[in-house]
Amino acid sequence: MHKRFVNHCTIQLTLKPDGPILIKSGREGADPTKPDMEFVDTYHDGRRSIYLPGSSLKGAIRAHAERIVRTVGSDRRPDEPEKLWASDPLDDRDKKNNPNNYLEEWKKDEKKKDAKDRHPFPGAELYRQSCFATQLFGSTSVASRLRIEDAYPKPGSLKLEERNGVAIDRVFGSVAVGPFNYQVCTAGEFTTKIHLKNFTLAQLGLIGLVLRDLNDGWFGIGFAKSRGLGTVSVTLKNAVVQYPGCKLDDKGGFLTLNESKTWSQPTLLGAGEFIGEDHTNYGFQLDEQPVEPNGMTKMDLGLGVQLSFDNEEDIKQKLFTTAVNAWKTLIPVGRSA
Repeated sequence: MHKRFVNHCTIQLTLKPDGPILIKSGREGADPTKPDMEFVDTYHDGRRSIYLPGSSLKGAIRAHAERIVRTVGSDRRPDEPEKLWASDPLDDRDKKNNPNNYLEEWKKDEKKKDAKDRHPFPGAELYRQSCFATQLFGSTSVASRLRIEDAYPKPGSLKLEERNGVAIDRVFGSVAVGPFNYQVCTAGEFTTKIHLKNFTLAQLGLIGLVLRDLNDGWFGIGFAKSRGLGTVSVTLKNAVVQYPGCKLDDKGGFLTLNESKTWSQPTLLGAGEFIGEDHTNYGFQLDEQPVEPNGMTKMDLGLGVQLSFDNEEDIKQKLFTTAVNAWKTLIPVGRSA
């Protein structure tokens, strides 16, 4: 599936601390004037600055996405791969429930077979056997469909503080470790982008639910989340959904470049709409939902079409609500994405 590029969604958003946040750098310098735990930093726009790494944001988003899937589905691998579930890629004890193990075993078994007996679509089968979370975020056998850029702060918006803490002995109630000090960010405006490629509408809907919960404070990012750190507010700036293999028609609709499929109005389309009969190999649904974007225009250089959502209300009500409706169809029957 990653050999083709059928749809793409870019969501630009801003993260603002609702309280102190800290993503530790993982190193301790020799300068005694600096705190024991420093915020991760890098060079950006010609100066040294703290930032929110995309890997940290993706880890927090994936963890909560898995919670949502397990809540409405299952945390165990079912007999039918089409059932809605989320595996545990960190559990080495239950290898049948860890995609980094059972998918690797399937690939090894395939290599042992004669060429004529091997699966005709191994990539599709690996995807189909993966849980919903792995299909979106990837594993060692399945590439991720989601990418998150590092979040850099708006110049002049940061406020950094230094705090002190201790670790308490749970038995005696005395100080076990410390005192120690750590750096936190209490104000700032961090801008990032989330990119989804070859996505289904249900996958886009799940990302919308995760961003909603992050804004509501259901989970946080970084260090010491159970001690009051890590909560942020989310502001959705704009979103663009692109179909690089389509073109506009003269009647306000659009169609594929080979004119095999047409749509008479602006429509939100999942990957299954573009891959023909191959959608059954991946377990894709044929999902399309009419939307009311601010405009349907050509992509840069005149090839491809795109839907634009230019404010938070449109992103929530038109883009994410439409995608969540597709997500909800999976829950009663537990179908694959």
